Amino acid sequence: MPQKAIGLLETRGLAALIVGTDAMLKSASVTLAGPVKKVGDGLVSAVVVGDVAAVKAAIESGAQAARTAGEVVGVQVIPRPHDEVAAVLPKAAATPKSGK
Repeated sequence: MPQKAIGLLETRGLAALIVGTDAMLKSASVTLAGPVKKVGDGLVSAVVVGDVAAVKAAIESGAQAARTAGEVVGVQVIPRPHDEVAAVLPKAAATPKSGK
């Protein structure tokens, strides 16, 4: 089984983060870990999880795309994070059921 990893993308401004997140999710087999988080002073961040290679590819693609729409403040890939790191990750929002 592939090792899991966490990828973080932080930008100044929501538009750059949305462009970057879209690129991350389209470029590799990763999952968005919960909603986008507002950090303060216009900083926002998104977290993706997946296998190490996919997260690395997604973060590279997302950062490149975000730079076209704004300022990338930071990127980080954490391969094989400690189990307790999950406690500080954003929780996935419940997906509303369609058809009702």
